Amino acid sequence: MSKNYHLFEVFGIELEYMLVNNSNFKVAPVVDQLLTLKNGTLTSDIDNGNIAWSNELVAHVVELKTNGPTADLETLADKFHENILEINQLLKQIDTQLLPTASHPLMNPLKDTQLWKHSYSEVYELYNRIFDCKGHGWSNVQSTHINLPFYDDREFEKLHAAIRIMLPLIPGLCASSPVLEGNVTGFLDSRLEYYKTNQKEIPEMTGMVIPEAVFSKVDYYATIFEPIKKAIKPHDTKNILDHHFLNSRGAIARFDRNAIEIRLVDVQECPKADIAICILIIEVLKALVNKKFCTLKDQKAWKKEELFEILNKGIKHGEHALVHNVDYLSLFGIKEKATMQDVWKHLYNSVKINISSENQKTIEFILKNGTLSSRILKALGKDISEGNIKAVYSRLAGCLETNQLFGN
Repeated sequence: MSKNYHLFEVFGIELEYMLVNNSNFKVAPVVDQLLTLKNGTLTSDIDNGNIAWSNELVAHVVELKTNGPTADLETLADKFHENILEINQLLKQIDTQLLPTASHPLMNPLKDTQLWKHSYSEVYELYNRIFDCKGHGWSNVQSTHINLPFYDDREFEKLHAAIRIMLPLIPGLCASSPVLEGNVTGFLDSRLEYYKTNQKEIPEMTGMVIPEAVFSKVDYYATIFEPIKKAIKPHDTKNILDHHFLNSRGAIARFDRNAIEIRLVDVQECPKADIAICILIIEVLKALVNKKFCTLKDQKAWKKEELFEILNKGIKHGEHALVHNVDYLSLFGIKEKATMQDVWKHLYNSVKINISSENQKTIEFILKNGTLSSRILKALGKDISEGNIKAVYSRLAGCLETNQLFGN
């Protein structure tokens, strides 16, 4: 976001997908071949009209993103889907397809991981040297990122305060990673369980996932960026890494483009679900910024430790997580303990007047039938064999191809 936009004036959405081999269902580290098939020569970024394609840290993940800020969320699901269809058509030439959800259910990251070897490879190699990126928290993670602008410090204060108190609830809406290496992990959001500790070697980078209670650019630099710079310095002797790039909290401030990027959303089975979820999150944030539920002072008062405790329950139990902290729930106008599913139903009912009928149908389906993780586990039943896992996730690949909800 090169120019400064006001709150909720424009948006940036990013969706990450795995490439898998059709014959054996293993991750296919061939994003470079995909980009070459599209472009004629290899380039790390492709401008495809409204949507851009790019590589990620690992060679089997492709990122699709709005090609710059957009004010139009309503048509985004169709635009992303058009690009998915085009990519799958290209991938047929190399017996590969896109797979949704936040984690491959059978991938062995120690054996199957290949880092991107082309542009920016020196950055990825340094990351690998520091953290050893052959792990689920690095090489088996597909997420949705929501980028929201702020114009100045005053708007940053409002937006950061609202995002901080909403982050703990996100896994209760969109967890989609219940299976790793052929096993049900016991966490509905396994991606975030790994996210918490994948940079444990330098804890300043992720912190407690929930950002610190800082509400100005000066305080953010002093509290978050400066400790990161200091901690990374012994490892980054050539000054390759950027502090904006290094900050790995669940929401990160990008003062280089005056935006906050939310990173806790697991990618879903299709863009219809992804965009509806993004719209619901954005509408609730609008309500918080406009003090529909509580004051700015009330929002700013919450410490990261208290919010992290609630987030942890959501990571494990998803929509079934019981929120006991009534003081927290009172921020949203809820007076007694409730499950995250019930909290989201309450929030949805508070903002649905601003959501289109098509997106309402999608959100209501998710709120009724549960997170994608819960629907995946229901489809698997008691049969956690490799064959059944492949069958269920093949259905999910079909949902991506047809832009249909899973379990519908």
